Amino acid sequence: MIYPIVAYGSAVLRKKCENIDPLKVDIKKISDDMFETMYNASGVGLAGPQVGLNYRIFIVDGTALQSDEENEKDLSLVDFKKTFINAQILDESGDKWGFEEGCLSIPGVRGMVMRHPNLTIKYMDVKGTEHTETYSGLAARIIQHEYDHIEGILFTDLLAPLKKQVIKKKLGLIQNGDVDADYRMSFK
Repeated sequence: MIYPIVAYGSAVLRKKCENIDPLKVDIKKISDDMFETMYNASGVGLAGPQVGLNYRIFIVDGTALQSDEENEKDLSLVDFKKTFINAQILDESGDKWGFEEGCLSIPGVRGMVMRHPNLTIKYMDVKGTEHTETYSGLAARIIQHEYDHIEGILFTDLLAPLKKQVIKKKLGLIQNGDVDADYRMSFK
């Protein structure tokens, strides 16, 4: 099932999400539906709040970035398709580096975000197995972006003050439903 993507301005995007009880929720179905939704929107990551779910779940698939000529040598993206459930970032390290990010909930807006290049994260997969893993490079960045979503943080919150002023009008238009996206959106 393809969910509509929740647009900037929706309250669910600003909530710190709740842990999922795997005994009460069909995690596999939610994960599969989120991947279908993400691929339909040509994304590389998607978090629960972006599809209206107040759950600590996000998915990633960096395959599309791996094929970009600019990122061709980033080995962190090889076989980087995962579901993260009830995730907790345990550590972030290294000198922050900038990269232009965008978001399916904020179409047409991009901006330079500074993030740590390395992270260690604890999470559960769709089978209920717990993992503690370390990531670097673009894989770490994608995880940090999606993790921010389950904490109620948007990439626009991390932009330089001048850039925030430049995009303010565009954000207002998105919030009011005046947006052009190639996928279905929800403006709750």
